[in-house]
Amino acid sequence: MHKASRPYWLSSPALAFYILFVAAPLAATFLLSLNGYQDGVGILPAYGLGNYLEILSDPYFHTIFARTLFLALTVTLACILIGVPEAYILYRMQPPWRGLFLMVILGPLLIAVVVRTLGWALIFGGSGLLSQGFQALGLTDRPVSLMYTMTGMVIALVHVLVPFVVIAVWAALQRLDRNIELAGESLGAGPFTVLRRLVLPQVIPGIVSGSIIVFSLAATAFATPAIIGGRRLKVVATLVYDEFLNTLNWPLGAAVAVLMLVANVGLVVTYSRMMERRRDQKQKAISLAFKERAA
Repeated sequence: MHKASRPYWLSSPALAFYILFVAAPLAATFLLSLNGYQDGVGILPAYGLGNYLEILSDPYFHTIFARTLFLALTVTLACILIGVPEAYILYRMQPPWRGLFLMVILGPLLIAVVVRTLGWALIFGGSGLLSQGFQALGLTDRPVSLMYTMTGMVIALVHVLVPFVVIAVWAALQRLDRNIELAGESLGAGPFTVLRRLVLPQVIPGIVSGSIIVFSLAATAFATPAIIGGRRLKVVATLVYDEFLNTLNWPLGAAVAVLMLVANVGLVVTYSRMMERRRDQKQKAISLAFKERAA
C-alpha cells in the first residue's frame, strides 16, 4: 500500500458507513420527492418538481415552516440565555459540587423523550400541577393550561436542550486562561466588563456549537411538538409524519423533509460563519487593546 493512499484506505470503513446509512437514504428520499401522487392510485412513476411547487406556493405550508423556525429560534435563544450562565457557574464551582450539579444538568437527557414529554403534559394540563398551583395562590380563578400552546412547547424543549449549550460552553471554558481575567481586573475592569470583554469572546465557539445543536434538534423535534402542540400547532416533523402515515402521500412528505433539511443546513452554516467572523473581530480588538495599554 502506497503511503499517500493509506489515509484513504483507513477512512474507507467510515466512508462506507456514511454512504450506506446517510447518503443513500437521503438520495432515496430526494428521488421519492420527485414522484407524483394521486388519490386512490398512490405513487406515480412520473417525475417532476410538482411537490416542491405545491409546498412553495401554498400558505398552509408557509405557516408550518414559519412556526417551526420561530420555535427553533426561541428555544435556541432561551437555551443560550440559561445555559451560558449555568456553564460559567459550573466552571467556577469546586469539587464535589461541580460533579453533583453536572449530573443535575444532564438529568433530563437520561429520561426517555416520550416519558419526559408526558410528564410535562401532566404538569401543563388544565387539572395539572401548574393550574392547581396558580389557583391555590389566587393568581387565577379558573384552570390554566399550557397544552397546545407555543409556550408549552418551548418550555418542554428548553428543559431537555439546555444541557447541550452548558456542556459546549463548559468545554470552551476549560481552555480559558484564568490569567486573562486577572489581567483585566488589574487594569481596572469590573466583573461585568471582564465577563463581557474577556470571557465571552473566548467562549463564543462553545456558544456557536451548542446553539447549532439546539437549533437543529428543536427544528426537527417530533415527540414534544406532537404531544404538547398537538394538531393545533403542527410543525414540520409532525407534518412529515402525517403525510407518510396518515394521508400516505409519501412524495409530498419526502419533499417537505428535503426542504427542511436544506433550510436547516443553510441557516446553521450561515449562523456559524457569522459568529466565527464576529469572534475573530472581537479577539483582534482585545489584542489591540492590550497592546495599546502595554505601550
